[in-house]
Amino acid sequence: MLAALLYGQEDLRLEEVALPTVAAGEIVIKVKTATTCGTDLKVWRRGGHAKMLKLPTLFGHEAVGEIVSLGAGVTGWEVGDRVVANNSAPCMNCFFCHRQEYSLCPNLVFNNGTFAEYLKIPSAIVQHNLLALPDDLDNALASLTEPLACVLHGVASSNVQSADRVVVIGDGAIGLMFTAVLAQKSAAEVFLFGGHDQRLQIGEQLGASRTFNHHNLKDVPGLVRNLTDGWGADIVIEATGVPSVWEMAIACGRPGATINLFGGCPRDTTITVSTEELHYSSLTLKGVFHNTPTFVREALSLLASRVIPFELLISDYRPLKDLEQVFEEMKNRQAIKVAIEPE
Repeated sequence: MLAALLYGQEDLRLEEVALPTVAAGEIVIKVKTATTCGTDLKVWRRGGHAKMLKLPTLFGHEAVGEIVSLGAGVTGWEVGDRVVANNSAPCMNCFFCHRQEYSLCPNLVFNNGTFAEYLKIPSAIVQHNLLALPDDLDNALASLTEPLACVLHGVASSNVQSADRVVVIGDGAIGLMFTAVLAQKSAAEVFLFGGHDQRLQIGEQLGASRTFNHHNLKDVPGLVRNLTDGWGADIVIEATGVPSVWEMAIACGRPGATINLFGGCPRDTTITVSTEELHYSSLTLKGVFHNTPTFVREALSLLASRVIPFELLISDYRPLKDLEQVFEEMKNRQAIKVAIEPE
């Protein structure tokens, strides 16, 4: 079968590899749609990921497919079922799982390889994070389940109250998803900061109260204070993964604010935090990683409800052979998410 393998920094190759075969508890799906992700873009540009993969490796982690093979012992599923599989599953047996802190499970089973004609789903994911799709839910929309689950986890960890004034920094897919969920599900007033006017317009369609292009600004924290009666935002969501922007996000919060440092930064990077500000302003700094089985299910339900027009995030539909070009376009901010269709 044809599959994409990542060998290093911006070194992505389409190769013929063996068809996956199932062991006990596993399934194989024929990939119908695999969506690109900002995390994929970062991994491609950086040449690796601290937790999810080791090079060279099959690449991609958001996909919808149709079951073509069932391993021994798999029950409740049939060949032909249309499914979405999360890219991970917790062990359910460790210290963190017993505390329901599933994203911290040291035994998380990650699965990559969605940019391919077929994909094997490990048994842990089959047991805990494989979901059937409603007949009327589009493949590309359903493929957004994993990133939306991460966003729902982030929102739930951010202490958001109705009518809070929230700053979202970053107009990639994750920042736009945060904007939509915060505005339309949490009834927050969202100020979205980004660097691309077309994406900011999509942010407005998804519910942002105001949008700002940072290229036109000299003092983002100062503007935020002006927007919030001189105090700063109640909640700040950082969705870029740039250490300097983490520091700016902290400066945008009011006394007592929660700062969600959601964007994953490069390995071995650091930030500087004012101990005086952290202590005397009673700030809460949150690092939020990944998702949990509960949020995976909530994400699929929200997508199926069609309450929020997440289809605005799908920039294009392309064949697998165009994948490297797609990443170049994403690097140049010419696409948000692209639905890759192997057939």
